[in-house]
Amino acid sequence: MSADSDTEPDDDRPSREALAARIEALEARLDEVEDGTKKMSIIATKGTLDMAYPPLILASTAAAFGWEVTVFHTFWGLELLHEERSKHLQLSSVGNPNLPVPNLLGALPGMDRVTTRMMENRIAENDTASVEELVETSLEMGVDLQACQMTVDLLDYDKADFYDGVTTGVGAASAITDLAEADVQLLV
Repeated sequence: MSADSDTEPDDDRPSREALAARIEALEARLDEVEDGTKKMSIIATKGTLDMAYPPLILASTAAAFGWEVTVFHTFWGLELLHEERSKHLQLSSVGNPNLPVPNLLGALPGMDRVTTRMMENRIAENDTASVEELVETSLEMGVDLQACQMTVDLLDYDKADFYDGVTTGVGAASAITDLAEADVQLLV
């Protein structure tokens, strides 16, 4: 029998039907693995007014592009999810080289309030979304905003303290797994 024969396969080689079935199974697995959805995972660790914007803007923008987005808030980053505290975030006037205030003046009592007020005025003048609006927009767009359970316990917060829709009870192991599976990982 010739090697080109379609009718009788060699005992060592699979039949065309078996190969076709194997190809179909592999294509189905590939469809499951590569569904085309990109994934972004962000760790938010800062709770100041200026550092509230980067994770929320990046998360909501990625979600608008159809990405699956998770933001794990730990330590002071948890303040962004606290419904009351997120409305009163401060801007540190010390160590911020982009502020029009020298560090020596920034260290004076009350300067954080002054620089925070300056930033709030700029936000209002530019019609920029508030932190509250960005949190709500992110949640509406399907962003998974997660609260680190260890930090929730440490700061003695309760689930009721957070915006509706925030995922609580999330630990570092879950965050690491999410990071490992993401196409883009950011620490903000």
